[in-house]
Amino acid sequence: MADEKKNIMDEIAEANKSVVTGIDEKDILHWIHISILGKKYRVPAGLTIMQAMEFAGYRFIRSCGCRAGFCGACTTVYRIEGDYRLKTALACQTRAEDGMYLVQIPFTPAQRANYDIEQLSPSIESLLRIYPEILKCLGCNTCTKACPQEIDVMEYIACGKRGDIEKMAEISFDCIQCGLCAIRCPAELAQYNYAQFARRLHGKYQLSIPEHLQKRIEEIRQGKFESELKRLMSAPVEELRKIYTSRVIEKE
Repeated sequence: MADEKKNIMDEIAEANKSVVTGIDEKDILHWIHISILGKKYRVPAGLTIMQAMEFAGYRFIRSCGCRAGFCGACTTVYRIEGDYRLKTALACQTRAEDGMYLVQIPFTPAQRANYDIEQLSPSIESLLRIYPEILKCLGCNTCTKACPQEIDVMEYIACGKRGDIEKMAEISFDCIQCGLCAIRCPAELAQYNYAQFARRLHGKYQLSIPEHLQKRIEEIRQGKFESELKRLMSAPVEELRKIYTSRVIEKE
């Protein structure tokens, strides 16, 4: 059933290429109705929430970044008409559905502690000193269900409570700081901030500096790239664009 639904959505998206190619609206075959901040709009089916909002006339100056699910800027809260449940998503990665009631979240106002990492260690003592509220975790797994990256958020929180900073950093590595875990948490935790803290501790105290990185740092200190940097700083914009588009990109 899931594959069948996906195929149908792909067919609809194909029919709605007019949105990005400039074909007249009369050629759009499928439409849906959504509400944005309480106002109703008719938009082509098959678009992402972000595309649908732009089709409706909204211009993103906030809550929009990479458009590819990596920056976490486009957090969205929505409800489907007839369903009491509130849902969360990234607007650039979620297709708009008929009957959606949408609102954008500019950022998540979660608590973020200030600390001097030089005075800390990769230990449970440091974690509880900076973020003692982590112990309030209920183990309900709501955070994991809310994560658009499908990170096992509850598990890395459990690792933190056990003092396993390395494992906490490893599991949370793909976190994009969107804040959806915190928005949904009934214990009012800020999981993504704890994860960032763990990664900083792990990176500073538990990982060795790679040899190639040490070499490059030394080259920078010796001024190896100063002349090239000055040349680029004074180069015309068109030349910079040419250099950028012709750059060598490493293969994965």
